[in-house]
Amino acid sequence: MLTPAMAGKLNHQLQEEYYSSYLYLSMAAHVENLNLKGFAHWMRVQSDEERGHAMKFYEHLISNGAKVTLEAIQQPPAEFGSPEELFKKVLAHEQHITRNIHELYALALKENDYRTQVFLHWFITEQQEEEEVAAEILARIAAVENRMSSLLWIDKELKKRAGG
Repeated sequence: MLTPAMAGKLNHQLQEEYYSSYLYLSMAAHVENLNLKGFAHWMRVQSDEERGHAMKFYEHLISNGAKVTLEAIQQPPAEFGSPEELFKKVLAHEQHITRNIHELYALALKENDYRTQVFLHWFITEQQEEEEVAAEILARIAAVENRMSSLLWIDKELKKRAGG
């Protein structure tokens, strides 16, 4: 059984994950407008993945007898600048989510909530991967010498990401 404090924090993280999905969808629309179809594809797949993360929180709450309370989802920005600026925002957002997950884990430790600790292990590993991928893409973008042809090559590579 989850404590009211833990249920509240998990419900808030559910909202954060849905916001992440909405944010990545907005980022997809932004790069669609720049005619970077591969970047847009990557962002749409990321949006889908974040919705899946939200449902993991939903299911954890339900399976532990807690009430799901859906919070309002803030409207994301519509403009993100260049692809490099965009991925800087992706990395910053993933770092924000990582901090949230760490705070949840600290609360689970404090409350001796072993089920939630085990549940959050997956997210701790996932967030490390999310940050590494964003940093790698950002490094690729920053390293290009001929920006346009290199961005088009990266765009083509991003289009290959498998959908989930």
